[in-house]
Amino acid sequence: MQWHFLDKSQLPVAVQTWVLPPGGSEGMHAHLADQNPLEEMYLVLEGAGSMRVGDDVYEIGPGDSVLASEGVEHDLRNTGADPLKVLVIWGKPGEADWSGFGSAKAARAHRAT
Repeated sequence: MQWHFLDKSQLPVAVQTWVLPPGGSEGMHAHLADQNPLEEMYLVLEGAGSMRVGDDVYEIGPGDSVLASEGVEHDLRNTGADPLKVLVIWGKPGEADWSGFGSAKAARAHRAT
């Protein structure tokens, strides 16, 4: 695991790169609201895997991303023959207002078409 900008960034998130060997797993877990509420986003950089989030299972590869919301059980597993390299961003859930940013407006408009 590699931390990016540990003790340097003022953003309220952790940014890490994880490398799981073939057959490796993060382990099923949840971040409960009454203990340590966290939301995690996983972005696959290299390799192949599966991600269980609640009752859903996603087969993932480079460019795929999965969100694990607070309190939902989840597990990341390397199902490929090569290392699975994933960018993981996690932090406490909160409210973010991106409405003033042009890129957010463009993304919402694109999704609406």
